[in-house]
Amino acid sequence: MAEHGHGHHGHGGQMTPEQQRQMIEQELRLAKNLGQIKHKIVVMSGKGGVGKSTVAANIAETLQKLGYKTGILDADIHGPNVPKMLGIELYGESFNEYQFNVFKEVTEEGLENQNFEDDEEKLAFIESKKEEYKHAMFPVEAPSGLKVMSMAFLLDSIDRPIIWRGPQKTGAIKQLISDAHWGSLDYLIIDNPPGTGDEPLTVLQTIPDADAVIMVTTPNIVSQEDVLKCVKMVEMMNIKKIGLIENMAYYVCPHCGEKLNIFGEGNGKKFAEEMEITYLGDLPIEENVSDAPNKEGSISTINPDDVVSKRFIEIVEDIQNEFIKE
Repeated sequence: MAEHGHGHHGHGGQMTPEQQRQMIEQELRLAKNLGQIKHKIVVMSGKGGVGKSTVAANIAETLQKLGYKTGILDADIHGPNVPKMLGIELYGESFNEYQFNVFKEVTEEGLENQNFEDDEEKLAFIESKKEEYKHAMFPVEAPSGLKVMSMAFLLDSIDRPIIWRGPQKTGAIKQLISDAHWGSLDYLIIDNPPGTGDEPLTVLQTIPDADAVIMVTTPNIVSQEDVLKCVKMVEMMNIKKIGLIENMAYYVCPHCGEKLNIFGEGNGKKFAEEMEITYLGDLPIEENVSDAPNKEGSISTINPDDVVSKRFIEIVEDIQNEFIKE
């Protein structure tokens, strides 16, 4: 089962033989886990508060709804909000219990499919499963079947802050990616922390074969300037497939139907063209979207007929047409 500690390098950057062995084992787990995932999409933003996690969660739920086996990795260490947005609340002890129950199911299924001659063989099989899954963290399944992994699950409670320095954060992110036992997936959506610091860089370095990086911005000029920095960082890492979604682009008055540009006139298409990246469209501000987590889910699952839910289907289809090669 999962071991959540993080090793540290020795003095002067020298690793002990044991640390080297652990690093090699982690790299092997990473390659094995990511090798079972057909497509990986990273969702990023230049700053917080632009609705990045909402966009990531709804893209994941939309893919799941369209019949693709999908997972979402919430890589935001300081604000792991994706589980809450999907109606999942598991912390600390309850998450550990979930892990035990999934391990038990996997082991019992294996026992049923084997013909053991005696109890000794059966015990040896159970021990082999313990060894196989000793580092594994089983993602939590949302009601839709979407698989979810987040730092939030490892906290004792949602209000507990994580006060870590850079190496601890990057170590935790790498562990989340290498040890999450996704199994076979069509899509993995990665909700990256905002900005261009250690954490988003770690994700991009750990998943170098991402099919696309989707930037989320608002019409606000400050948000766009920060996204420009993110785009330049991604391009410096030789990732060419970059898309842009302009969130909170407008608000439609429920009384008169007038379209209001609360954050200024949206010019996402022009902005994307200037950066020479793909424009994937805009999303409105809507009360149903912000209220969805209070009803324990995302807008895509709670109200599939909502205008925003339909926009996410169009966005997902555009992502597939632009970036995904089957």
